[in-house]
Parts: sequence; structure tokens; C-alpha cells
Amino acid sequence: MTIIKRSGSEETFDIRKIHNAVAKANNSVKEMERLSEEQITDICSNVEKICSDMGRAAGVEEIQDMVEMQIMKHDAYPVAKNYITYRYQRALVRKSNSTDEQILSLLECNNEEIKQENSNKNPTVNSVQRDYMAGEVSKDITKRLLLPQQVVEAHEQGIIHFHDADYFAQHMHNCCLVNLEDMLQNGTVISETMIDKPKSFSTACNIATQIIAQIASSQYGGQSISLAHLAPFVQVSREKFRKEVKAEFEAAGINCTVDEINRIAEMRVMEEIKRGVQTIQYQVITLMTTNGQAPFVTVFMYLDEVPEGQTRDDLAVIIEEVLNQRILGVKNEKGVYITPAFPKLIYVLEEDNIREGSRYWNLTKLAAKCTAKRMVPDYISEKVMHQLKEGNCYTCMGCRSFLTVYKDENEKYKFYGRFNQGVVTINLVDAACSSEGDRERFWNILDERLELCRKALMCRHNRLKGTLSDAAPILWQYGALARLKKGEPITKLLYGGYSTISLGYAGLCECTRYMTGKSHTDPEATPFALEVMQRLNDACAKWRAETTIDFSLYGTPLESTTYKFAKCLQKRFGIIEGVTDKNYITNSYHVHVTEDINAFEKLKFESQFQKLSPGGAISYVEVPNMQQNIDAVLTVMQYIYENIMYAELNTKSDFCQVCGYDGEISIVSDEDGKLVWECPNCQNRNQDKMNVARRTCGYIGTQFWNQGRTQEIKERVLHL
Repeated sequence: MTIIKRSGSEETFDIRKIHNAVAKANNSVKEMERLSEEQITDICSNVEKICSDMGRAAGVEEIQDMVEMQIMKHDAYPVAKNYITYRYQRALVRKSNSTDEQILSLLECNNEEIKQENSNKNPTVNSVQRDYMAGEVSKDITKRLLLPQQVVEAHEQGIIHFHDADYFAQHMHNCCLVNLEDMLQNGTVISETMIDKPKSFSTACNIATQIIAQIASSQYGGQSISLAHLAPFVQVSREKFRKEVKAEFEAAGINCTVDEINRIAEMRVMEEIKRGVQTIQYQVITLMTTNGQAPFVTVFMYLDEVPEGQTRDDLAVIIEEVLNQRILGVKNEKGVYITPAFPKLIYVLEEDNIREGSRYWNLTKLAAKCTAKRMVPDYISEKVMHQLKEGNCYTCMGCRSFLTVYKDENEKYKFYGRFNQGVVTINLVDAACSSEGDRERFWNILDERLELCRKALMCRHNRLKGTLSDAAPILWQYGALARLKKGEPITKLLYGGYSTISLGYAGLCECTRYMTGKSHTDPEATPFALEVMQRLNDACAKWRAETTIDFSLYGTPLESTTYKFAKCLQKRFGIIEGVTDKNYITNSYHVHVTEDINAFEKLKFESQFQKLSPGGAISYVEVPNMQQNIDAVLTVMQYIYENIMYAELNTKSDFCQVCGYDGEISIVSDEDGKLVWECPNCQNRNQDKMNVARRTCGYIGTQFWNQGRTQEIKERVLHL
């Protein structure tokens, strides 16, 4: 059995330390008030049993809380008082410099919490360590100086989550939808170097990857680009190749027809497309930004985004090449093709590609094959999105954060070049448990917590307010998000709907179960769940009207925070069956991962919640290996088109480097009860010698996860 120290490092549970601490407090009181040796032993044994029954590594603070409770159960209040006083004094000493231990544990690579915080960061790499060190300093400054104490305390208690505090000290925003069209067509500047309009498709792809890297280093969230913005450059290359081929034939003294020239030029165009797409795939994967990871980038594939004719046909060819290269995968260090995490792909389902016989049906079949093999693309229904977004269809920013509908000064819809200011998430489970099941009290508590979220969100907004465009020229001056002047504040972009700011929510499932005694999929409980969602939307609408800041409701993709919330709930309310008895809580509005429900019922049920989550939402279905059942994948895709705006299929794509096993790596419990990954073929448990890909939010993770998320992955049931 292990514990998590304050520094985040993991060590073996040592009952002697508890005994020594209690004995020290015991010896500090009058003899007549002291505990007996048997009572001290009993306290230690009870704490050990509680820790063992938790099913996860307890934190030092949790253990000290347990010790206090056990001392008081023996009515030894003077001992408890001295124990608490000593604990408080030690806390004051630690608070005087709260970052040293965390930073040192980072450098020694023994900080378990940091190792498992982000499944796409390798904490042994110098650049990642540097980013984490800066993050620790930022969090320390944020908590001590930049945020109201009320917000800090609520964050630490798991009542809310103030996202990305490790970047808050800087004036940085969350995620964005890159205006790649503007940057390519009108030129841009990268690292003080003028970049003109590309003269070929492959050059456009290369510039796009440089833009992606620069943007990733200037913000902390995901970004999205559209292949539609690259498609026009295929024609640029085509015309260039036609001239070259004609000149080559003339130089050789060979007579040829226009058709012959065009045929040879078209062969070169296809090679150009292949090279360009390969540039995007390999550069995105191999680029390392200043935060020590590959850019969190999403590539949007939407045929109807370009005019019908040659440009749309070229876009179809680009999409086909993207899908073929992703199906192949990328080689790991052993030379074996595996599933890469990035770029994330989104394919739009539309009338021209959704049914057999439709013009681009073969492209949709290829997308289904890619999903079965590599978990992407994910799918947006043009039909449903048109219903929800005033007839528009556009990509999310990163994994799931959607912009609200916005018209510019010319009354034209605008999406590219916009961004999200940041996120604060409310823990709905805590609000429910705090109400003790009283409905009226629940709504009052929810309203109080929402006001706290508003206060925290305004901190995010005000941190960006007044930021000069010079802070990130690629974003604010050179077209990614705007074309502001040097020294011009970005403030005007924070109002009027140009950007959004997100109220996140988590644990609707457990919240509903606590308040109604039923799953939110139960027809008797669903109305309550929908009422909660409406209450959150009403709060955003009220704040929006009062400030002209575009508050929007966002289905939070908890990764490491799911474990944090679960631990805080257990500490505050104990173990409540079906509510706090897991080491994770459910993302956003999702059906609980253990609930037996088929794919179609799940998608249909969750679609009503997507409508109430305009700032971001995604649904998924968990499926087995579908590579031999592409027709079933297509059936799910067609159902998505008719019923839900945005969804994905989760498959398994793992590889054991020890024995070469290519299948699903399992999750098992080790001798200490800790969940670990194990190859079912050779029992390899060395995480450094296996490749595991799982989707834990909207992105695929390829490192490993904390115990809470790992338990959630282990307990997922299949929906198909």
C-alpha cells in the first residue's frame, strides 16, 4: 500500500510514522489526559484499514484527517488539539515556500501526480520539466496573489476547478479556431520573418505546421485548422506543374497534347498532396512546443466548406490522403506502426457522403475504416449542427470547445479567428451532497456556487483584459486571431461574442443519482438532470446580458481532475454508493461508464444534453475491435448524422514492445491494490515498454493516467 506525499511523490505506507506522530502529541499533554498504548495502536490500525479500503493511494492530508477523527473517537480532545496545532504550525512553514518540494520531485522524476497529470506529456523530458516547473511557480503566484481566497479555497476543496492555473500568471487564453485562410492567402509573420502567400500545396502545408507550432506556444489549449483553407493551393500546384511539364516537353523537342500534359501534371499533383499531408502528420507529431508536448491540434474535414467543382474535388483527395496516412499510423521506436495522438481528425457527415450511392460515399467508408483502426476521425453531423447553430457547420476549438454563433460588423457569420478565454468548472456532485438531498437547498447552493464560478471566470477575463497584441504577435497581429496594431490591446475581442468564456460542469450523472436515487437515464430522473442543465444555461445568459461577455456552458473533459474531484468528495462526504464510491466522477452529462446501454440509445439520450451545452460537448460509444465489421461502424455513423451533433467511437489500439502483442493491453491490480497496465500475452507491466492509446476526453492519450482515470477506463462497458 502506498501514499501520495505533499510533493506528489509516492512512497510506501508506513504505520510507524502515524504511531510516532500520535505518540508525540500524546506525550505533550498531562498524563491523566493521555491515550494508552493500546489506544494508539488501535488508532493506527483503524487508519491503516481505512486507507486499505479506499482502493487508491491516500494523500498525507487525508491520512492526517483520519488520525484526527480516530483520536477524537477516543475522546482524547487535548491530544487531538495538540495534534491539530502541530499540523497547523507545519502547514505555515510549508506555506512560506510551497513550491520547492514539488519542483525538486519533478527534477527527480518521482512526482506521481505530475507523471499522471497529462497523458500526452512525458515528465522525464527536460522541456516538459521546465514547463512543469514554471507551472508550479505560476500556481503558487496565482493562489497567493492573483485569485481571491474564496476562489482558491473552493478550488482546493474540489467545489469548483479553476483550470490551467499553471498558465494563469501569464496573459494567455485557452483555445482557438485558427484563421488559416487569412494567414495563407494574405501572408503572415513567423519569428519576425515575413511569410508570403505559398506558391504550392506542399509549401502551404509546411507553413501551416509552423503556424500550428507558434500558436501552441502562445496559448495553453487546443487549436483547430480546416483542410478547406489548404485546398485552393492544390490548384496553384496544378498550374505550376502544367507549365513545368509543357516546358520539359518543349525542351526535349517532343510534341504533346494538352491532355497529355495535364495527365502527367496530375500525377505530380497527387505526389504533391501526399507529401503535403505527410508534412502535416509527421511535423505535428514530432514538433515540440515550448510546453514540452506536441501541439494539441484538430484537423477539420468538411467537403461543403468549399464551392462545388475543382476545389471540392481537390479537398476530397486531400481528405482521402489524410485518412489513408492515418490508417497506416506512425512508427514507434521499434519500427511498428501505432496510433498517434495528433492531429485529431474530425469528419463532417453530410448529404453528399452519408448514404451508399452518394457522391462521396467511398470517402465515408474510408473514414469508418480509419475509425475502426485508429479511433479517429470523430464525427460532426451537418444536419444536426445546422439545427443548433443557425444553419452553420464548423469545427470545435481543439477537442470539444465550441464557439457560439456570431456575426461580424458586416452581418456575416464568423468563426475562424475566434477563441475561448478560459474555463472554470462547477462540481455538481458536491452541490448535491452539500444539500443532503433537499431540493430547495440544492438550488440555493447551486446558485451560490454559480456566483462563485462567475467570480472566478471574471478573474480569467480580467487577466486578459488590457493584454497588448505584442504578447503573442502570431495570434493578435499576424492573422491567427486578429490583425491588431503593435501595442494595441486585445480588449475589444473579449466582448460582444467575438470570444467565449466557459462555465464547465462535471458529474451530472452522480448529482442526479444523489438527488433522485436514480440514473439520469431513468425517465423519472431525466427531467431533473435537464433542469440542472437549464439552470446553468440561464446563469450564463444572465451574465452575458449584464456584461456583454459571451459566457457559454461547456461539458468539461475531466482528465486528472476527475480523480481530484472524487478524492475531495470522499473526504467531505465519505463513501456514498453510486455517488462517491468511485475514484472518478463522470465527465459532463455523460452516461456512467458502467451503465449497460447500447450505442444508439446512448447517443439519442445524450443528444438532448448536447443541445443544452452550446459551449462544448462530445458523446462517445465504447466499441470492441471493429476492423472486421466496418458496416457496423457505418451504421453508427449514419445514426450520428440523424440524431446527434458531435460523437466519436472508442476502440482499442495498443502494442507491447516486449513480445509484439498487438491488441488490448489490460488493466490489473498489483499486490498493493494499485491499478497497472499489463500485456495479456507476456505479462509485461513496464509502461515504458508498451504503447497504449485511449481516449479520456476529446483527445487520445498515449502516456498513462492517474488511478482515478485508470479505474474509469477499466470499468467502461461496451455499447456495441
